Amino acid sequence: MSTPEFYDHGALVAVLTTQPLGKALDYKAPEGGCFLGAFVEVPLGPRKVLGVVWGPGQGDYDIAKVRHVIRVVDAAPMRSEMRAFLTRAAAYTLTPMPAMLRLATRAPGLGDPPSMRKIYRRGSGTPPRMTDARSRVLETLEEYGDLAFTLKELAEMAGVTPSVVKGLAQSGAVFEEDSPRDLPFPRLDPALPGKELTEDQAKGAEMLAEAVRSETYGTTLLRGVTGSGKTEVYLEAVAAALRAGRQALVLLPEIALTEQFLHRVEERFGAKPAEWHSGATMTERRRIWRMVGQGQAQLVIGARSALFLPYQNLGLIVVDEEHDSSYKQEEGVLYNARDMAVLRAAICGAQVVLASATPSLETWANVEAGKYRRLDLTSRFGPAVMPTMGAIDMRGEALPSDKWVSPSLQAEVNKRLEKGEQAMLFINRRGYAPITLCRACGHQIGCDHCDARMVEHRFLKRLVCHQCGESKPMPEACPSCEAVDKLAPVGPGVERLGEEALALWPDARVATLSSDMYGSARALKAEIAGIAAGAADIIIGTQLVAKGHNFPNLTLVGVIDADLGLMGSDLRAAERTFQLMRQVAGRAGRAEAPGTALLQTYQPEHPVIRAILAGDEEAFWSAEAGERKQAGVPPYGRMAGIILSGPDVAQVFDAGNLLARQDGPLRAIGAQVFGPAAAPIARVRGRHRVRLLVKADKTAPLQEALARWVAQVRLKGDLRLAVDIDPQSFY
Repeated sequence: MSTPEFYDHGALVAVLTTQPLGKALDYKAPEGGCFLGAFVEVPLGPRKVLGVVWGPGQGDYDIAKVRHVIRVVDAAPMRSEMRAFLTRAAAYTLTPMPAMLRLATRAPGLGDPPSMRKIYRRGSGTPPRMTDARSRVLETLEEYGDLAFTLKELAEMAGVTPSVVKGLAQSGAVFEEDSPRDLPFPRLDPALPGKELTEDQAKGAEMLAEAVRSETYGTTLLRGVTGSGKTEVYLEAVAAALRAGRQALVLLPEIALTEQFLHRVEERFGAKPAEWHSGATMTERRRIWRMVGQGQAQLVIGARSALFLPYQNLGLIVVDEEHDSSYKQEEGVLYNARDMAVLRAAICGAQVVLASATPSLETWANVEAGKYRRLDLTSRFGPAVMPTMGAIDMRGEALPSDKWVSPSLQAEVNKRLEKGEQAMLFINRRGYAPITLCRACGHQIGCDHCDARMVEHRFLKRLVCHQCGESKPMPEACPSCEAVDKLAPVGPGVERLGEEALALWPDARVATLSSDMYGSARALKAEIAGIAAGAADIIIGTQLVAKGHNFPNLTLVGVIDADLGLMGSDLRAAERTFQLMRQVAGRAGRAEAPGTALLQTYQPEHPVIRAILAGDEEAFWSAEAGERKQAGVPPYGRMAGIILSGPDVAQVFDAGNLLARQDGPLRAIGAQVFGPAAAPIARVRGRHRVRLLVKADKTAPLQEALARWVAQVRLKGDLRLAVDIDPQSFY
């Protein structure tokens, strides 16, 4: 029997709320009835909460006690494809449905009536007394014809105080009226001319546009060397979606990338798109959520959570830098935005473009298996050519133990400075130094709440824990032996490297780029724009600088510690090092001047370092795929991480041991359980952490078995259990 689309007054409806109840609750439809998918306000105990009409009520509760829906919220009902997406994503990630619904309602004030604001336009009267300030306001309004402005906008444009505008409104010379705060976004024009494309790019753009016009599902890997113009190619796919009257979503891995990208979109389509990320204000988030649901936002540029916006007619999802680890949500709902983008597109008949110069092995394997198409851009755009790669063997460099820029790299930087070009020094460590050591007793300062060392951030004058975010002032005396002036930084961070660069090149303009050195996303974006315009000679950066930035005058990249990512037992260590080094190297030589990338390494003969220098990506992927196949690990096998945590370490280990003993549901599908073992960082935010790892064949029905397995543990007190399907990190 099909689910009804409308429920009359008094009919039983199942309402899913964002409260952690685990299931939908029965309510009676309000006066006037409600549609399936309607956003509603319902009573829950003494509170009023937001929910969604999920289907007919179960009727397994005393009908006399069933309460009425209070009201239907003024918002477009949740579409069936969105409900299907949340349901399937919850089943894949083993997430309770209320938590999934929270992801889809992350905008403030959704239950509030439409918000209004005062706007001002030219009136018919004239003020009794004309002043210079008043005439400037009237001239500004006449210049823009019938357009209306907020009080702040009009006052700033006319160069007057808000009281001048208010005085004109009282005289009738200016009209003051109420207008909805959540206005549609300006229309984008796909007919505007784009940049002239090379033959390579034009073929790729037409292939993607044709796929979008088919209005069917498909996924394409857009693989192009750094600087090959991938953005211009997939913007033509966006244009095809807009021409077809469908919405498009472009996911970016880093908020700092958005400013450059927004300018390119505005150049291509004549207006700015909607921008969804943590830096957006609450007002902006509510406006975007509502306008996306009404089809009044054609293009959204956003972080991973933009996948859960209520698109009315989604035709294209672009995942830029699809290999980036920041697409994996590591707290709360554990999901990979790249995989969820493919799922969402499959449900609504949209195309997915996975763009990267160094694709993930998962994507490479899906291309090899014929699940995804592949589109290659093999040369850089315009006169730019790929940088020359080289290694500096640190075993032969005469370098003091407290310095990190080798003489060979110093000489190369000097050459660039003499030519007026930019150089970049890259190290994948935030802060000043990763360890603060007492030279008297050997104590290393750790976090009070985590089993992790605190990192000195000299810019902030504080020690910071990179696990929980806890910070404290840099102490003068050792917390252990109380010796004064004996604390010393050990190892380099991006701030310490910046200090060394200033000492080596005192006349150069040195800019240090690290996400925690800027008070806001806007400040960071402004700094990046300044560097691109030539405001720095030497750029010191963390992996933030590896993500899609275009610095036209940058001709040298020096990687300070190329071996850093090769340490540890992470199964993706080789892949991540390869991707990061290639991406960082790709920042050099993106304009007419040729670029060079130099890797400082103590292991120049390491297979990964050799593969990076040779540039033979296909050989690297094939070799890496062979090793993973042999080990039966992703993407050729399945893995799930179980993370148990609580304030009592004995209780956490008891729960882990119980799971390990009662592994029948997993053995039934041929899966193996490893652990329990203390997590590499065994305590975070005061909670002890124990991990188990489950490994299964590629075709095993893992989620069903995991659900039966973890259901055997009753979580008492403050004990928590999280399931991480396809874990990306193992800390």
